[in-house]
Amino acid sequence: MKKIILASQSPRRKQLLEWAEIPFDVMVSDADESFSNELTIKNVPVFIAKQKALAIKNKLANNSCAILAADTVVVFNNTIIGKPNNKNEAIKILSLLSGKIHTVITGVVILKEEKEITFSDITEVEFHTLTQEQIEFYVEKYKPYDKAGAYAIQEWIGVVGIKQIKGDFYNVMGLPISRVVQTLQQL
Repeated sequence: MKKIILASQSPRRKQLLEWAEIPFDVMVSDADESFSNELTIKNVPVFIAKQKALAIKNKLANNSCAILAADTVVVFNNTIIGKPNNKNEAIKILSLLSGKIHTVITGVVILKEEKEITFSDITEVEFHTLTQEQIEFYVEKYKPYDKAGAYAIQEWIGVVGIKQIKGDFYNVMGLPISRVVQTLQQL
């Protein structure tokens, strides 16, 4: 597979591309990640991913590489749960998700020359009921402040706290890698 440009600084997305043995370079996007309240929740991560991809495309002249951008949101009760700013917010978010089902949506945009492919992947995640001690331990040890929904499924809390998922595990990590690989192969 030809080399692509990953428009992300996410270590998890980098890891997934490495696992899939896709050659890539990283270019961090400085795109504005704000969005209109008129967008449907499902379209928000695709919109933000497109902004990231376009910001990189606009920096490059005569680029023949595919540009891959993604954005992941956690949704609970029809509300996007963002990244926590601090320990208290992380504890509050995890307490909210404890014992309940939420949705993880990753929007993906791939640009190659004049082609644009967009899609989103949806995974349902159900947490066991977590104790206050479990939540505080996780937040203190793993400091999930750069993670939508205040957690990473591949860390301790995913191993002990998740009851079940319906959908793509890797989507919850931040990139539905199998679908990305298949889409890149079609290019």
